[in-house]
Amino acid sequence: MTGTSLFVGVGAREGVTVDEVLLAVERVLNEAGTDARSVAALATADAKGREPGLADAAARLGVPLRTYAPEELSAVTVPSPSGTVRAAVGTPSVAEAAALLAAGGREGELLVPKRKSERVTAAAAARRTGHAPPHAPDLRHHGDAEVRGTAGTGLTDLAVNVRTGTPPEWLRARLVASLDGLAAYPDGRPAREAVAERHGLSPDRVLLTAGAAEAFVLLARALPAARPVVVHPQFTEPEAALRDAGHEVGRVLLDPDDGFRLDPTRVPADADLVVVGNPTNPTSVLHPADALAALAREGRTLVVDEAFIDAVPGERESLVPLLGGLPGRVAVLRSLTKTWGLAGLRVGYVLTDPATVRALERPQPLWPVSTPALAAAEACGTPDALAEAETAAKEFGADRAYLMDRLAAFRQDGLRTATDAPEGPFLLVRHPDAAALRERLRDLGFAVRRGDTFPGLGPEWFRMAVRDRGTTDRLMGALAVALGRG
Repeated sequence: MTGTSLFVGVGAREGVTVDEVLLAVERVLNEAGTDARSVAALATADAKGREPGLADAAARLGVPLRTYAPEELSAVTVPSPSGTVRAAVGTPSVAEAAALLAAGGREGELLVPKRKSERVTAAAAARRTGHAPPHAPDLRHHGDAEVRGTAGTGLTDLAVNVRTGTPPEWLRARLVASLDGLAAYPDGRPAREAVAERHGLSPDRVLLTAGAAEAFVLLARALPAARPVVVHPQFTEPEAALRDAGHEVGRVLLDPDDGFRLDPTRVPADADLVVVGNPTNPTSVLHPADALAALAREGRTLVVDEAFIDAVPGERESLVPLLGGLPGRVAVLRSLTKTWGLAGLRVGYVLTDPATVRALERPQPLWPVSTPALAAAEACGTPDALAEAETAAKEFGADRAYLMDRLAAFRQDGLRTATDAPEGPFLLVRHPDAAALRERLRDLGFAVRRGDTFPGLGPEWFRMAVRDRGTTDRLMGALAVALGRG
């Protein structure tokens, strides 16, 4: 089975359980001589796509659930047709047709024809790629690795998503002034109150942290979680922190064919800690607040990483306005790194309920946030700072639209963006030969962020930061050369 991507088609009766589906999948995998690690996707009919048992099975396997319309399924020739199934759902075999469609239609090969149990039918198909299965993503690889040690080389950094020209002079002045207080231990109360006021919350609902990364570590260590699930592709540090804390982490992989949009029903019902980014790094997808709110429930901790939400005009779709009105435990993470250019200062915060704040504080060291970082947290929540951030968000939107328009000229070269409606200060881009393209761009003076270290992505993806139009024009010239046009 080396070099083969496996796609399992599933037909199921209403109310089928996740255990029944997983058992049927296991049977066809055993017959194919492989295991769950070879599965690239589950596939079924549109009418079955909302069955919790199927959605939960895909989530447990860490693969997308692809669904197909009856007319698509009925057009596929299958070896084991059933008149009864055709009459019920419009296709002679949901399992076989869905497996073959997921495997590329004519490019697919049915390895295991449909195998029936009481309430589930499963079949397995393959699309042979000629490559070994991908390695496990490196969760500790981040954009800074693409540019580390390149200062003074003239390399344009499109790998790190920090706004250029930051921190602004007024913020630099505040940071310099804070140095006069370095002899005293940091007092986080004024900054905590400032952050609380900025969001219309009480100070006991705010926890200041040494960047959002520390918040992920605290959440992983301080909160109970028997079945944590991370929605991918997204920032990998939450999963890394959970694994470091000894958790076995489940993945829900959003589907690129669906623009990486969040379907709340894909998250297993028994997941008691769910992590999702909004807007999501690296896809630049902004999920609707009501879709995120649908993930909140009693007995579950919902963690929403809003590190890039201040790059969205009006902080649209933020879950902060809904805090306090959702069931279960909800925590929203924020960062000052991206808009204000403070990656080296390490400052962020968690917005949640007072009991969760107290639970997260317990494993924190004394004085976890430095005096300059506290000064930044206080300064960046003022009305003038928020107005500047809003202006920057609108500028990002205009520059991103310009970048999207320029990239459209390369569609004939196989270049595609992950979504037609990006909302973050970066774009996820797909190209069949992306790894080589990244290297050619680097040789031409531009560093972009590889995509294959994000679960759910592969070597055909890379991420680029949104920059000013002059930088975009220079990048387009380099891209034309890299693609053999110039």
